[in-house]
Amino acid sequence: MTDRARLRAGLVVLLVLLVTAGRASAAAGELTVSVDRTTVRATLGRTFLIRSTITNHGAAPASGLIAHLDVLSLRRGVYVDPEDWSSRRTRYLAPIPAGSSTTSTWQLHAVNAGRLGVYVAVLPRRETPTAPITASTVSVTVAGRRTLSSGGILPLALGIPAALGLLALSSRLVRCRPRRSASSSRKGARS
Repeated sequence: MTDRARLRAGLVVLLVLLVTAGRASAAAGELTVSVDRTTVRATLGRTFLIRSTITNHGAAPASGLIAHLDVLSLRRGVYVDPEDWSSRRTRYLAPIPAGSSTTSTWQLHAVNAGRLGVYVAVLPRRETPTAPITASTVSVTVAGRRTLSSGGILPLALGIPAALGLLALSSRLVRCRPRRSASSSRKGARS
């Protein structure tokens, strides 16, 4: 599968989840997923947290639920591997009593720079095509990071050539200095 096909598939899944989430919440009204923030600004290579809360608004306990985190690029042509972002993206939830909620903390590592979408979806384990799915999204902007800092380069740029020049000059002076012979140094010692 090409990067473009993966991007399209991810966007289609997100769109289906969002459309289905709205319908499922309106129809069932039993489960909602919320996140502690709607936007995150991070720097490439940094770790950040997102907390999702799954609330059971129904009259009976909600069981057999799976929470899943996914990451996708909002720019065309950028491949995102969600496993690089988070090693623990699927959680099998304990039953949620009626009127209660459970919170999951997701740790993510910013691997790609750019605009990304992160979403947490909750769906039942049962395999029915009309199973209600609910999701919540976070818009993530990851700034690139310079790996080379030019802040301390001037001393190096001037110091290394100067040190090499001094070394060359001193070795030349040592070679050009007239040498005394062993016999002349003995004569000088006798006089």
